[in-house]
Amino acid sequence: MPSFTQFAKNQRTDLPIVPRPQDCEGATYIVTGANTGLGFECSKHLVRLSAKRVILGVRTLTKGKEAMAKIEDETGRKGVLEVWYLDLTSYDSVKEFAMKVRELDRIDAIIENAGVALDKYAITEGLETTLTVNDVSTMLLAALVLPKLQESAEKFNNTPHLAMVGSAVAFEAKGVLEKVDGDILWGLSRGIDRKRYPTSKLILLYAVRELASMRPASETGVTINFVSPGLCLTELTRHVGPIPQLIIGTMRLLLGRTAEEGSRTLLHAAVAGKESHGKYLSECEIKDYQVESWITDDTGRKMQKRVWESLSKKLNDIQPGCI
Repeated sequence: MPSFTQFAKNQRTDLPIVPRPQDCEGATYIVTGANTGLGFECSKHLVRLSAKRVILGVRTLTKGKEAMAKIEDETGRKGVLEVWYLDLTSYDSVKEFAMKVRELDRIDAIIENAGVALDKYAITEGLETTLTVNDVSTMLLAALVLPKLQESAEKFNNTPHLAMVGSAVAFEAKGVLEKVDGDILWGLSRGIDRKRYPTSKLILLYAVRELASMRPASETGVTINFVSPGLCLTELTRHVGPIPQLIIGTMRLLLGRTAEEGSRTLLHAAVAGKESHGKYLSECEIKDYQVESWITDDTGRKMQKRVWESLSKKLNDIQPGCI
């Protein structure tokens, strides 16, 4: 993880818009959490970059349609956007969304941007809500759409991407998982940890690395990666209390990227080369060297296997055979 000085320098980096219109022309993209923040700006870029079809995965259809109208107005392009319902607090919703994805002719990238940051304990689908949304539902969708991405690669000779939006705050959860006895997801759900959001992103990082190792791009034709967009001026922390809001808000005012700037990292993840498979991306670059050694060493690899065992068991309980 970079030092604070390096973090501040990274936040001031002038980020490029990596895809060119010719890269996106005729392509189909899916962006979850697309009615606001990074997802909204990413979707708008894709429309401007001549994508043929951009699907906005949203929890509230009215907000999704408002976002669609705004993007159409600002880009001058109509007939490109679609709004699909997706509620990551419901496994049935995820499965229904994935069924619609399987009906598409082609997919060039799925950008899993939707997530939550909560500071209050709540249970959804039998687990703590942050884990349900940021880990289980996110990886359930990944597992269910991966065969379709592979089919698209074979049919169109393209390189579909499965980009998972994470965060560098994952590195702040050092030592949390080691305190959990037995099943990781169940054990975490029984306690109330103030590092709930960082822990969920650490679990996601482990899961992406394990899935990528099990499904190499050389075999599937699909590139899977993990992208940290940095500290951005978005509504992600709207559900946290006043003190965290004040602290995070001050940091954002001093160093935060705009949502548009942060969305450029998502665009990069959606077109990055196969060398990005299973890697940590940030500032529109592959920065796997920034992943902490306690995640990549022997002990970390054992924890990765343990996280995957817990997660894959849960996914197969939800949808038998999906992993």
